[in-house]
Amino acid sequence: MRKFAVALCALVCLESAAKAELATYYGQEFAGRRTASGEKFNPSAMTAAHRTLPFGTRVRVTNSRTGRSIIVRINDRGPFVKGRAVDLSSGAARAIRHGSTGNVRNDCIGQPRFVAHYKAGQANI
Repeated sequence: MRKFAVALCALVCLESAAKAELATYYGQEFAGRRTASGEKFNPSAMTAAHRTLPFGTRVRVTNSRTGRSIIVRINDRGPFVKGRAVDLSSGAARAIRHGSTGNVRNDCIGQPRFVAHYKAGQANI
C-alpha cells in the first residue's frame, strides 16, 4: 500500500511538472485561519495551495516573466477558480515578484515524508 501511495505521489508530481500555469496568491484576509492541512495560515511563509499534490510536497515555482524562483511547501487546497493551478501565499508571491495573477512554472522537487491516511474526515498519521 505504501509503495502505491509513493507511486501515486510521483505521478501527480510528474503530471504538474514543467508546465506554464496560471497562479494567484492569497494573503492577509486568511491570516491565522486553518489551512486544509490543519496548520494556521501564515501569509509570510513560503507555502502554496494545490488541488491534488499531497500536503508537505515541495514545489519549485518560477515566475515565467521574471525568471525568479522559490521553493514552496503545499499546505492547503485550492485554487477553486477554473484555469488556475496554484495559490501562493503573499510572501511567496512577493519573493518571485508576482503580480495578482500570472504564469508560473511548477516543478515538483520533493514528496512528503509521510502519507496521511484519511478515515471519516480525520487524518491519521
